[in-house]
Order: sequence, then C-alpha cells, then structure tokens
Amino acid sequence: MKIFRGLRHPGIAPGCALTIGNFDGVHRGHQAMLARLCSEAAQRGVPSCVLTFEPHPRDWFAAATGQPDLAPPRISALRDKLAELARCGVNQAVVLPFNAALAAMPAQDFIDDVLLKGLGARHVLVGDDFRFGARRAGDFALLQAAGARRGFDVARMPSYEVQGQRVSSTAVREALAAGDMAAAASLLGRPYAISGHVVHGRKLGRALAESAPGRLDGFRTLNLRFSRRACAWQPAASGIFAVRVSGLGSAPLPGVANLGVRPSLDAHDINGGRVLLETHVFDWPASLGPEGGYGKIICVELIWKLHEEKRYHSLAALAEGIARDDAQARAWFERHPAAAAAAAAAAAHPATGRI
Repeated sequence: MKIFRGLRHPGIAPGCALTIGNFDGVHRGHQAMLARLCSEAAQRGVPSCVLTFEPHPRDWFAAATGQPDLAPPRISALRDKLAELARCGVNQAVVLPFNAALAAMPAQDFIDDVLLKGLGARHVLVGDDFRFGARRAGDFALLQAAGARRGFDVARMPSYEVQGQRVSSTAVREALAAGDMAAAASLLGRPYAISGHVVHGRKLGRALAESAPGRLDGFRTLNLRFSRRACAWQPAASGIFAVRVSGLGSAPLPGVANLGVRPSLDAHDINGGRVLLETHVFDWPASLGPEGGYGKIICVELIWKLHEEKRYHSLAALAEGIARDDAQARAWFERHPAAAAAAAAAAAHPATGRI
C-alpha cells in the first residue's frame, strides 16, 4: 500500500474509488466497508483509496479549545491503523493533517478541492453516519447531489452487526475500557494490539529482583513510548495484561505488560508522564543478548487483563508487585494453552457478521 501525507504528491493516483474516515481500530465494520471498496475499485479499474486524518479531528478540537475531555481514547496509533488498512487490501492511503484550515473548510470546498481536484474520486463510499466540512454541515445527500452534477458515484454502507450489536469504534473503546479483551477481539476481528519501535528507558526493571547484585537479569522490559504532543495518543486500554509479543523471533512470545503512565515512579522519570507500554517476555531470546531488543519493531497483543495500574511506594514493593503479575500471567497461559493459537486464528478467520 502506498502512503501519502497530504495531497501534493505526484505519486497519488489520478483517479480512485474512495472512502473517508478516521478508521480508528479498523474494526470489522471498517473491514466490511474496505472489502466493498476494493470490489468497487476493481470493477472500475482504479485503485482503492482511504482518506484519513491525523490527528483525529476530535483530538485537534480538544487541543484547540483547551477541552481535553473532547478527545476520545484512541484504539490504534497511526502505524497500526495503516498496517491494518494494508492488510485489508487498500491500494493507497492519504493521511490529511487535520488543522484549522481543514476544520473551517466548507463542505462544498471539501468536495471540490479534496475529493475531486486532490484525489480524482470516481466512486465515493461512506458510512451511514458520515458528515464532513465545517461544522459537519456536509452529509450524504449533499455528496450524492454533487456526484450527480460532477460525474462520480456515491454509495452508503449500512451498519455492520455482530450478534445483534452494531460494530463501532465507540463499542470497541467501551470493551477496552471495561477490560473485556475477548469482546474487543470479537469486534475487531483480531486481538487488540499495539506496535512500535523499542526504545531505551531507565533500565530499572532488569535491576529489580536480579538473581545477584550486578547481574541485571531481573524484569527486562521492551518499552514503547508515545507522543508528547498536545494531541498526544491516549490509548483506549490501560492496566496490566497477559500478552503475546511478535517481532523478536520466528514465533510470538508470551509475557506480561503494563500500559499506562507508571504511577509508582517519580515526576522526573524519563517517561515524563507519557503513555508507555512496558512488556516483559517470560523467556528472553538468548540470541538477542541483553541489548538486542532496542530499535526492533514489535507487536504486542493484549490478550487478558489482570488489573488496573497500581501505585507502589517503594522499589521493593514494586518488585513484589511485578513478580505477582508475572506469576499471574504465567498461570493464565498455563490454564489457557490454546489461547494464543485461538487469537491468531481469530485474526485469520474472523467470524461472520451481518450487514
């Protein structure tokens, strides 16, 4: 899949079958829409294209108005969203920076300047609740009327349901907030996962519960750190999880992870209050050596939630807490030996839903 930031790129196809949206999580409703989009594109002999936005429009409005509560927790960071769009067979993705100019753009200008002049849309597929333009003034009727005048097709995708529940990003966020990872996986069609580059931290974990002073063989962690920006990514899930980690070897590795802001550490911590995903794999691959994880791109699947983040008032108490989490996660994997295989199968063969 080709990825473009903004519209001013010579590599953008001159015509396309297009869908527009935030696609947070790329859940099963999105996947059904993308399958239809790819079919429509193939019939017309043009590439399929997704137009999406970064930051999320509600993130931008939250920062612009000083109302952080307006920003929704994010299911997926941009990297993971683009990876899922590619997995769904999309030919090109255009990431449009959401800013003051775009927020103020009238709906008709959005059609003329973005959809037609910028992307050469020949077919536009939107969801049943799609709105666009300044103050969300544009709707399906306006888009359909413009298509009739300007010669592009417009279609609307109805809601997608699984077991009578409408699949939406809101429903996924609610499942993740409740710690119901099985429900989230059912809505997503795969286990909830976060990926990124492993970065250096304080290397505190390896000194906790080390077998002997100086061995540094305690709880070695793989750290994924997220943005400091005003529109920073805030995940829809948080807490302590049993996880599977891909990207360190030929097979995924079980482990335990903390997703959050590390409330036990001081305000001068290198993390600086940012969201961090810290993952400890049970059996560190010897081939990597002690420093071999840094710089690698890993994918962490959050399979089962143990509990919320806890504050510990000493490093000794923190070490004891991590040891309990490690033991609890190991015990869970022992009780569910098929969990990892079932999770992978769910991603490869999602259950059928209804449109």
